[in-house]
Amino acid sequence: MDINSVELMEKVRKFTLASVKPSRYEHCERVAQTAMILCELFDIHPWKGYFSGLAHDMCRDLDDQTLLSLAAHDNRPISEVEKQKPLLLHGRAAAVKLFRDFGVDDTDILQAVARHTLGCEKMRPLAKIIFIADKIEPGRPQSNQKYREPFYTMSLDQMCLTVLDENIAYQKSKNKPVVAQTLAFRESLIRDIQKASNGGAQ
Repeated sequence: MDINSVELMEKVRKFTLASVKPSRYEHCERVAQTAMILCELFDIHPWKGYFSGLAHDMCRDLDDQTLLSLAAHDNRPISEVEKQKPLLLHGRAAAVKLFRDFGVDDTDILQAVARHTLGCEKMRPLAKIIFIADKIEPGRPQSNQKYREPFYTMSLDQMCLTVLDENIAYQKSKNKPVVAQTLAFRESLIRDIQKASNGGAQ
């Protein structure tokens, strides 16, 4: 794939516009813009951030059976939690569609789109950026300028952990379970932050 392809970007934009409700598309645009800012902050290609943000929810409004069918093609098991709530698969479904129907083969982008909902261990920097951007984009109720400013002084892992902990607290406040995959993601972030604070020592 051409990392700077305007044609590819417009194809994905057109599909997303046709597939999600208007408010969801506006969210995707805000995530894309936020991801670009974060990519520039952490020296990652801004186009990758914008593209991943635009595409991350492209399958969010598809029906359960379509989500299950698409996700089944990524060669990873579908958990019982995901079977019970197929909406959790919308990122994985979008990554499959990007690869299969749009020719996207950039593994950073595919992971970022696939893993933005629950997180996972060994997430690459772009995936962490999309996870963060999805939660702090300006359309979120809590996300005013005062809320966002402190994030830009943090490391990427610290930023990700802060956003994740807020999300976990919100889930618990709604009596929603926090899945094992998300907890494993949190533990991996803590390990990486501790390693960095020790100068990279094992």
